[in-house]
Amino acid sequence: MGTLTTSCSFSFSVPVWNRTRRNSSCLLCRVRRQTSCSFSFKSKRKRTTRVDYFNFYRFKCFSSVHNDSNNGDEEESSAEPSTSSATTTTPPDEPTAGDKTTPPSSRPPTISPVGPAYNSFQVDSFKLMELLGPEKVDPADVKLIKDKLFGYSTFWVTKEEPFGDLGEGTLFLGNLRGKREEVFAKLQSQLVEVTGNKYNLFMVEEPNSEGPDPRGGPRVSFGLLRKEVSEPGPTTLWQYVIALLLFLLTIGSSVELGIASQQINRLPPDVVKYFTDPNAIEPPDMELLFPFVESALPLAYGVLGVLLFHEVGHFLAAFPKKVKLSIPYFIPNITLGSFGAITQFKSILPDRSTEVDISIAGPVAGAALSFSMFAVGLLLSSNPGAAGDLVQVPSMLFQGSLLLGLITRATLGYAAMHAATVSIHPLVIAGWCGLTTSAFNMLPVGCLDGGRAVQGAFGKNALIGFGLTTYTLLGLGVLGGPLSLPWGLYVLICQRTPEKPCLNDVTEVGTWRKILVSVCIFLVGLTLLPVWDELAEELGIGLVTTF
Repeated sequence: MGTLTTSCSFSFSVPVWNRTRRNSSCLLCRVRRQTSCSFSFKSKRKRTTRVDYFNFYRFKCFSSVHNDSNNGDEEESSAEPSTSSATTTTPPDEPTAGDKTTPPSSRPPTISPVGPAYNSFQVDSFKLMELLGPEKVDPADVKLIKDKLFGYSTFWVTKEEPFGDLGEGTLFLGNLRGKREEVFAKLQSQLVEVTGNKYNLFMVEEPNSEGPDPRGGPRVSFGLLRKEVSEPGPTTLWQYVIALLLFLLTIGSSVELGIASQQINRLPPDVVKYFTDPNAIEPPDMELLFPFVESALPLAYGVLGVLLFHEVGHFLAAFPKKVKLSIPYFIPNITLGSFGAITQFKSILPDRSTEVDISIAGPVAGAALSFSMFAVGLLLSSNPGAAGDLVQVPSMLFQGSLLLGLITRATLGYAAMHAATVSIHPLVIAGWCGLTTSAFNMLPVGCLDGGRAVQGAFGKNALIGFGLTTYTLLGLGVLGGPLSLPWGLYVLICQRTPEKPCLNDVTEVGTWRKILVSVCIFLVGLTLLPVWDELAEELGIGLVTTF
């Protein structure tokens, strides 16, 4: 008599319907009803029993029959799933009186699917993530786009992959069949005709490409995302409220900078002690500062003017490109008056050239106004007729920037700079703070203006290298001096994420844009690089008493 060795992903007890009590080669074959897959086996008496099943495509079953005696030949049972959706059940032959059989159970067996088992909490979590996640691309639209847009004359699709931050889109990989700019423009126009204003099509570099495109340049792929997923949302009411509060705080920090820049012997002693003595606990009467607010307003106006000029530069560059920008979120700071502002793109950028132009326009505009005030302030500082408007500042202040320290040294001379204090006009302070703020915002990291400009000019991979270098220099205090730590924390918290790709994220910018970005990054390094004591003493920037 033959014995059966069965390997299945599930098991249960079922009846046996042949007289020789020979086991089926598959446990599923012992169930009497529920058909869509047919299983048959033969006994030694040449009787065939056939049992059909349905919904068997989710399960795996492998079985074999072994002979433990040499009495006759045994045939191995086979199971072959049926492709028809409706089959009839062929019951086995009725057993005779001499057979010992077990009546079939009326309760259907419990079958567990092959694969990892998830509990109810995990299943609910998956469903919740799918509901809360972004809406994915419709598979029917994907098929329609493949049939209508792509082809031998534009782009031959060979593979599809998920696209987007959460895989909510579709990335088409394949072979380009024309000039990339012309193909992309053609696909964009056809996309609107086929699906309407429903999707955005991105042209990006092919991930993990093995080599460049035979036509020149990198291999490209096309990503498809829904408009409501890929485009930024509108500004909400609470965002307007936050922006207004931050602007009011920035006005306060700018006025505070103006008060702090005045001669210390003119301030009330209680106020000076509170801000300079670590043991001072009780705050002074702030009404004592009111008489000094009026004299601090010119400097505050200068700091705020640089900030507004910076944002106007962004908006003027974005308007011809039809790119929408968010309202600026100013960041107050008591040392510089402000750390600048966070301005977001409210529409997708068409190409990398647009990204460079808009990103660099703000810092260039702010730096131009700041340098104008800085230069005029230095000229007034060297004019004896404006001596009544000058304020005394420590000469070590000019050691905070190699570039600005050298310019000041060349304008005021060695004798004026090689002293404990230097008499300067308040415009010098306003220009200095504005140039430092513009330089910080042009650092090539994250979503700062400098990070966006580098990403547009040299690509995202270049931004990664620039970003790691910038973080290292800020962490070591090589750039920015005492402001390196707070600025680095601000970038990590608010501005560390790079800008999202443009619609055409492949076509490179012109040479002059790359040169302009490179020059700006070089000037940023000179502005934020402090002057160490030995060099300061040799150049005559400030009075260095010890090394």
